[in-house]
Amino acid sequence: MAGGGNAIRGSRVGAGPMGEAERGETAPRKAVTYFCSHEHRSVITFAAEASVPDSWDCPKCGLPASLDSDNPPPAPKIEPYKTHLAYVKERRSDKEAEVILDEAIQLLRSRRKSGEVIF
Repeated sequence: MAGGGNAIRGSRVGAGPMGEAERGETAPRKAVTYFCSHEHRSVITFAAEASVPDSWDCPKCGLPASLDSDNPPPAPKIEPYKTHLAYVKERRSDKEAEVILDEAIQLLRSRRKSGEVIF
């Protein structure tokens, strides 16, 4: 006898209609629309008593979005990668670099004269 038994096919324990009667009533909510500079319109749902943030990252492109459809926030300015040398050059002039280099060379030469091993 194939397929014997009294199990109901295609169901599992606890399966059944999941309506509000079983889960309880949902909390009151409000839908808020945000706009980004790529003209995406995102509707985000918050609890009715929650405070709504002024900005939200657009789920489509990741840019900042605001509540103002006429003036969405601009894309953040991405600064290019800077090397260590570029940061040093921002802090020191060429003249200051020459002075520091001369001091380091003089110190190195004096340590070599004294017989100190320098790698």
